[in-house]
Amino acid sequence: MKTEKLKGKDLINVGIFSAIYFVIIMAIAMLGYIPIMMPLLCVIGPVLCGIPFMLFMTKVKKFGMILIMSIIMGIMMMLTGMGWYALVVGAVSGLIAELIYRGGKYASSKLAIVSYGVFSTWMWGNFLPLFFNPDGYFSTRQSFGQEYIESLTNLMPMWMCPTLLVTCFVFGVVGGLLGKALLKKHFKKAGIA
Repeated sequence: MKTEKLKGKDLINVGIFSAIYFVIIMAIAMLGYIPIMMPLLCVIGPVLCGIPFMLFMTKVKKFGMILIMSIIMGIMMMLTGMGWYALVVGAVSGLIAELIYRGGKYASSKLAIVSYGVFSTWMWGNFLPLFFNPDGYFSTRQSFGQEYIESLTNLMPMWMCPTLLVTCFVFGVVGGLLGKALLKKHFKKAGIA
């Protein structure tokens, strides 16, 4: 299969959908100020962002578009103070998601959904400091108060680390199914079976 190079139109699509996706993620992230909502971000984010992401998938026909979007998400998380973890996880999950979707020649709705499930695991990178560097994580959140810190620490025992990873994938698939259902007409127009 010959891989075409990305053109300006492709990069514009990546930029537009990355911006839409990021705005939704930041709006959802505000729920994280409530400790009990923090682990639920791995449910709400992938489900709600499934709609714009699946619309994005109707535009993806060349290698690199999904990977670039995942790297952009990681960079944006770094710039908003979440650390570099999401960038590393996003680069890996974005590459795997890209390879999965390319495996169906950018025309399989089933692989688009699985690809989005994998892509969604970039969010898990935002939680890694809670498990592997809690002192560093909470040092930047002292203004939230000790009660917040204690509540979040109690909600996030070490077993939650792999649980959140699986949750991001599973609800990414749910979000992909929701997005595909709502955007059925766009999928047909794009020739994605």
